[in-house]
Amino acid sequence: MTIELSVVGTAAAALLAAAVVALISTPVVRSLAFRVGAVDVPKDGRRMHNHPIPRMGGLAIFFGFLLSVLVFLPLSKQYRGMLLGAVIIVILGIFDDIYALPAKPKFLVQIVAALIAVHAGCRIYILSNINIFSSDPFWILGWLSIPISVFWIVGITNAVNLIDGLDGLACGVSTISSMTLLVIALTVSEPDVAVLTAALAGACIGFLPYNLNPAKIFMGDTGSTFLGFILATVSIQGLFKFYTIISFAVPFLMLGLPIFDTSFAILRRLAKGQSPMTPDRGHIHHRLIDMGFSQKQAVAVLYVISAILGLSAVVLTTSGVVKATLLLVALCVTGWMAIRIFISHNSTIEEHLRQLEEQDDESPKTSDKKEDTTP
Repeated sequence: MTIELSVVGTAAAALLAAAVVALISTPVVRSLAFRVGAVDVPKDGRRMHNHPIPRMGGLAIFFGFLLSVLVFLPLSKQYRGMLLGAVIIVILGIFDDIYALPAKPKFLVQIVAALIAVHAGCRIYILSNINIFSSDPFWILGWLSIPISVFWIVGITNAVNLIDGLDGLACGVSTISSMTLLVIALTVSEPDVAVLTAALAGACIGFLPYNLNPAKIFMGDTGSTFLGFILATVSIQGLFKFYTIISFAVPFLMLGLPIFDTSFAILRRLAKGQSPMTPDRGHIHHRLIDMGFSQKQAVAVLYVISAILGLSAVVLTTSGVVKATLLLVALCVTGWMAIRIFISHNSTIEEHLRQLEEQDDESPKTSDKKEDTTP
């Protein structure tokens, strides 16, 4: 495993440039969002904020990413197709943030954007054979590469969109996923993928100070669907083309949190006889809030989970399946114990406070009774 310093330098420059552009352009986008009416007004129980907040902040992320890529990366046919699809996704997101478009038309436009990227060559041609007893190490998909690639791109696009429910959550998770893929790209000598993921991570980092709780601006569908689209297409170019089990497992580890949350949401809604597109308040971040976590605490927990999965993906790529599995199990057990201790500690404090309040409520009543019995 050799990492070229020139590639590291280019990736670092791409990250820094994207971060600076996103940081500078976010206040401008915030003012624009107010002017065009792209404002999120809390109107149901799924919203975690209690006052209007501008959305469409993903436009700043897009500006940072696009400028950095155009400066530091020569555009091949694949990357031109990816960027064209991303532009369509961003335009769709802008209209959705302003006018709240129906789900089905958005879904169709996402398929069109995915088809453009797939037609340009951003396609899963080969999948690792997960059957370790088979003599064939991989499957050649043939014509199935088109629907499978479109399914992956559209699925991840919506998966990242669905976890965008707390301040800084989707942006932070996307940053962790991007940095994971950046490290993997550097270790397996994929310089173009390294620059792409560095630009994406930098754009997210530049936007994040405005998006952390309490958020000054939301990324909206403009940002969440854009991040999902880029992560999906870049993962195809950087991971799926290897003929090992790694190429199958790493994308699912790297994007494990949004994939799990979306899969669980679909199963939950189908079990209730609802459409998979029906919004609800059953996402993992909602459940953490209902457990008593604050927004900052819930986001921190999900950051840790995403980082554990990302670290496991890196170890799987560099050290093999056994070490990655042991690391994942150890980190999951440690994380679970930490969360249980935290919850138990909070419950103890709340119980103690409740007892003190009950004592305060009872003490005046006792005093009154004594005064009433005095002659």
